[in-house]
Amino acid sequence: MPSAISTIRNLGPASEAAFARAGIGSAEALRALGPDAAYARLLAAGERPHFIGYYVLVMALQGRPWNDCRGAEKDALRARFDKLKAEAARPGPGANAAIEAELDRIGVIPRR
Repeated sequence: MPSAISTIRNLGPASEAAFARAGIGSAEALRALGPDAAYARLLAAGERPHFIGYYVLVMALQGRPWNDCRGAEKDALRARFDKLKAEAARPGPGANAAIEAELDRIGVIPRR
């Protein structure tokens, strides 16, 4: 039987609910994804980016206290977080498809 996400140190009911909204329903699934892919799924599901939440997740999956991250390690995690945040902000392929279809319908986009 799968374990609840809240069985992972540092992650409680609020984290569990956020991961559920992102389609991650168990501690095993979260561990299998790893922190970066899991956090990217949170962002894609509409969660607001928050650096502390990201590094708490990283520490949790390592079995470490949430505030154990310092110095160069924290700086490296900030760089990873910033990259995840930037990637989440980029529109995906087809993000403008509906707009382009409407512009094409009214004749603004030349036919190919």
